[in-house]
Amino acid sequence: MPASARHILVDTEAQCLKLKAEIEAGADFAEVAKHKSSCSSRMRGGDLGAFRAGQMVQEFDDAVFSGEELNKLLGPVKTQFGYHLIEVTSRW
Repeated sequence: MPASARHILVDTEAQCLKLKAEIEAGADFAEVAKHKSSCSSRMRGGDLGAFRAGQMVQEFDDAVFSGEELNKLLGPVKTQFGYHLIEVTSRW
């Protein structure tokens, strides 16, 4: 089952929680990603495109394929790369 998602990657859980609060208060996810994410996907507003289970690191996969509702802000999700805020935009 493929999915598509976007994310924001930062170094600390505190940064991640701060950005989550900003987005939940109305900040635009893509704009926050462009200015705050350390992943190169920031140039696309955090968009990672489509991928299948097993293509991302385990913790990221677990969050994306958990069955949580679409377009819900997930995180912080800790991986070897840092802390992620994730928004699953589709599953099919």
